[in-house]
Amino acid sequence: MSLIRFLTSKTFLKQIILAVVALIVLVLLALQVLKMMTNHGEFVIVPDLSKKSLREVEETLDKVNLKYSVLDSTNFNPDYPRYSVIEQNPKADKEVKEGRKIYLTINPSGYRKVSVPNVIQVTRRNAESMLKAVGLNVGKVTYINEIGKDMVYYVRYENENILPGFQLPKTTEVELVCGNGNKAGVVVE
Repeated sequence: MSLIRFLTSKTFLKQIILAVVALIVLVLLALQVLKMMTNHGEFVIVPDLSKKSLREVEETLDKVNLKYSVLDSTNFNPDYPRYSVIEQNPKADKEVKEGRKIYLTINPSGYRKVSVPNVIQVTRRNAESMLKAVGLNVGKVTYINEIGKDMVYYVRYENENILPGFQLPKTTEVELVCGNGNKAGVVVE
């Protein structure tokens, strides 16, 4: 019975009210401190960094008090200058806090290299599809007197015969040297 009397006493009710008031004041004070520390409601607009070099990016972001971090290089994109920004996160014109990091994807210096597949003694049509599959383009097709009609005898790059496995930048044009169906040394007119 003394516990029930204590819980209904004026002293206990005063202590509860004081504790609730102190808790409310503490929460309001913490919210105000957090608002000041996090610059609540203050934003900076992210500038458009596409096609800018890292030096230009640094100058632009310093003006608005933002930082950057290079995430990766991607596949070469000929529409963008070498070593320029292809992608950014957060995107341009978004609102962010001062000091925020902008994550960048950079255009590499050129196409990656690919190996020339073995297309010797393969038909021209198959050779073209094999070369296209690895990212190489067939430019000129030259015919020589060989019995295998449309059979590939050589692959050339810059007027030099190249062997399978030779490394070339992706999208490079190669020349195919194919047979015209005549015996070697016999010219049919």
